[in-house]
Amino acid sequence: MKTITRRNFNTVIAKGMGGAALLSAAPFACAMGTSQDKKKLGIALVGLGSYSTYQLAPALQDTQHCYLAGIVTGTLEKEKAWADKYGIPAKNIYNYQNFDDIANNEDIDVVYVVLPNSMHAEFSIRAAQAGKHVICEKPMGISVEECDAIIDACKKAGVKLGMGYRLHSEPYTQQVKKFVKGKTFGDIQFVSAEAAYRSTGNPDQWRLDKSLSGGGALMNMGVYAVQSAIYGTGENPISVSAQEFSTRPEYFKDTDETIMAQFEFPSGAVGNISTSHNFNANSMYVSGTSGWFQLQPANNYGPLSGRTSKDDEIKFPHESQQKLQMDDFAKHVLFGEPNKAPGDMGKRDMMIVEAIYESISKGGQKIPLDFAPGFGFGG
Repeated sequence: MKTITRRNFNTVIAKGMGGAALLSAAPFACAMGTSQDKKKLGIALVGLGSYSTYQLAPALQDTQHCYLAGIVTGTLEKEKAWADKYGIPAKNIYNYQNFDDIANNEDIDVVYVVLPNSMHAEFSIRAAQAGKHVICEKPMGISVEECDAIIDACKKAGVKLGMGYRLHSEPYTQQVKKFVKGKTFGDIQFVSAEAAYRSTGNPDQWRLDKSLSGGGALMNMGVYAVQSAIYGTGENPISVSAQEFSTRPEYFKDTDETIMAQFEFPSGAVGNISTSHNFNANSMYVSGTSGWFQLQPANNYGPLSGRTSKDDEIKFPHESQQKLQMDDFAKHVLFGEPNKAPGDMGKRDMMIVEAIYESISKGGQKIPLDFAPGFGFGG
């Protein structure tokens, strides 16, 4: 597997992280340390970029079954800022050189890998080898081969593996699944899903560097659209054809800008997805034989919103999706509850991503997909 190592990562990623503000040094009222009730799982965040800073760490202040126990970073300034803000003891702070020593730390039960895509496999595997349960941020890797390596490492180590798919734990997505399973709107015939945003500010960011990201919009936002098509039908696709467009090649020099794809499903349903780093889109629409339902927005951090052909509004109280996701994984580890986003789901999605890229390389040719029944569906 070709990966970017931590030796050159800090130099490469610095181009895309310039100007990022450090955390406030004001400590939280309740420091997170070794006195935590061990009925809660201690989570260490690997990579302290914007997602860890503004989503995961705050969510871990409200979780019921897990807490922020440690961090892994290559930046000394971040070590101090996070230690001060969250009360993290020095013994629970690691860098990328001494990361494997985490095996000896009883405070840390779960490692959440929040690094650029090309590093997911390396650190997920090292975490498993250290005897820690693993949450891997999406996409699982930059190839199906990497997904297999992560799954195999976790199985060999006897640890649990979950994907950072936050939407499977939030109520709007769960309602969509209930509609589909209960045939509330009849047999599903068509699904459309869009996940996109316009990138303008920083052409040197790591997401636009293929050596770090593995791809462009498809590897980033496209995974949400693929997922929406799958749980919007309740089926895995049996074929895909795809097209790629670029109108700003001077900005998207190394990665895909806009991709559209068409799916066929075993039941006869069809689906369209679109994803881009060049326009804003955030929705899913599902049509059945006796009506339709829609989420818009469908895949951001919330609050989400929806409606149906029965003139009903889909509405739930807003909670942090990351809080719900991490608590669900903790309950899977602690109590044996179903894994809502298992490793097989990440592998399935990467198989679809690779098929989409293959179709594009072959001029939009239809690429067959063959999944075992239920493969990649979580609990």
